[in-house]
Amino acid sequence: MYKTLLCLRYLRTRYIALASIISMTLGVATMIVVNSVMDGFSTDMRTRLRGILADVIVETNSLDGVAISQDMKDSINRAVGDHIEGMTTTVEIYAMLSVQYGSQWQSKPVTLIGIDPGTKATVGPLAEYLVNTDINSVPDWELSPEAMAYRKEWTTRAQWMVDRWNHNPPPLDDQTAPVEGPESNKPLPPPQFDSKTPSDQVFDSEPQVADKADAVTNPFKENLKGSAFEKQENRDPGSPLQGRVYVGYGLVSFPYEDPETGEIKMFQIVKPGDDIKISTVTAGHPPEPTHFNATVVDLFKSDMSEHDGNLVFCNLEYLQEVRGMVLDPESGAKPITSIQLKLKNPEDAAMVVSKLEEALPAGLFRVRTWEDKQGPLLAAVEVESAILNVLLFLIIAVAGFGILAIFFMITIEKTRDIGVLKALGASSNGIMSIFLSYGLALGLVGSGVGVAVGLLFVRYINEIEKFITFITGRKVFDQRIYYFPEIATHVEPMMVFWVAIGAMIIAVLASILPARKAARFHPVESLRYE
Repeated sequence: MYKTLLCLRYLRTRYIALASIISMTLGVATMIVVNSVMDGFSTDMRTRLRGILADVIVETNSLDGVAISQDMKDSINRAVGDHIEGMTTTVEIYAMLSVQYGSQWQSKPVTLIGIDPGTKATVGPLAEYLVNTDINSVPDWELSPEAMAYRKEWTTRAQWMVDRWNHNPPPLDDQTAPVEGPESNKPLPPPQFDSKTPSDQVFDSEPQVADKADAVTNPFKENLKGSAFEKQENRDPGSPLQGRVYVGYGLVSFPYEDPETGEIKMFQIVKPGDDIKISTVTAGHPPEPTHFNATVVDLFKSDMSEHDGNLVFCNLEYLQEVRGMVLDPESGAKPITSIQLKLKNPEDAAMVVSKLEEALPAGLFRVRTWEDKQGPLLAAVEVESAILNVLLFLIIAVAGFGILAIFFMITIEKTRDIGVLKALGASSNGIMSIFLSYGLALGLVGSGVGVAVGLLFVRYINEIEKFITFITGRKVFDQRIYYFPEIATHVEPMMVFWVAIGAMIIAVLASILPARKAARFHPVESLRYE
């Protein structure tokens, strides 16, 4: 009984121990916060990477692609058919995306991926990443009613401007004037538009063509938004082009800071229904440059900046046609560059990879899991997390050395009290248990408060980030730099448990040496000089 009473007395009255408790609390809380943020970052990144890719990816070793013959399909079905839940074929190639806004053209390097949206949705949550597509629907290449109305409106206005200019052009120069006539000077009636239409920006530029006369005749020939008036026979200018794309949100949107509120907002220069230009290379040797125009069907937004600022998805058949990927005479299929497989049990990925490597022709394909494909990125996150854990563990170790120093001071200061206890019959084990219990109490209080503070910090970490940003005037977690728009967290209960247990063990271990020293005191020697 005396052991518990003395332990609680020291815990309440020895305020010097408060420094060790605070150090222990900060160490535990910091480890919980850092591990939760790193785990949340890793979990979200893995989810998005897996959603963009698939459980298993079969890639060709050539950008020209390989036509999948019936024999190959039969081999795949025999080898892993029972494990496959969904499958899709793709063509992946590097390209250059060009977007016109006003009189300016903006070009960016992108990864162009030809897909079939229906089958792509069977291997990953494609619909969840499309801004204007319902999550529960199957994505396709059709424009939404809103996008179609928007497209028809601005193409109608553009066509009216072209007709008006052709009907009544201005003078070519100071010496040349248009032919006078009652019909030529008669203005065309303007069409009726909704006042909310944002399409006025389409016609705010000077033509960039070599022939001045041609420019006067049709100043919008090369300067219209997109390519609504590209030369195609029997095509309605308001109808979408044959090429259809999902464009990464980060490619056509730019963050800016609202000067009034300081809030980061996105400025969007392309909307569904607009046209863009894509430049890539053809199949064959040597590859030749090729260009095509495409209509934006939707925007792709996975909330992972690396993908949103790099990926463009195109309709597979059109991309194969543009690249000259012709039908294989033997298989009757067009070449593809990769096959993505979703498995019924993702844990079977390694086994499926080994079976596919045996079933597919050697040298033509490379079979990997999505983790293997993104190995360097995932490995970097794991190494970062491990290094941070080691560094933060040193904070708890510092608290342990603080407990050690404090207990040695208590041992020297309480020499007389220890002698009195031993003279009254207290055993060496009893004296040792007092100090060990005291160390355990410090560990319990420090780790308990640390767990509470850490979990509370994780729960409100984004609100804390906004508050610090408001106080300092500088963005702490800038979405233009990091992968995600906000700080992602994921609390693993076992991680919290082991961090708390580790802190208590360090506190107990730090109290062993002072406890052994106190237990060895001889009562006569302890009371001799008192």
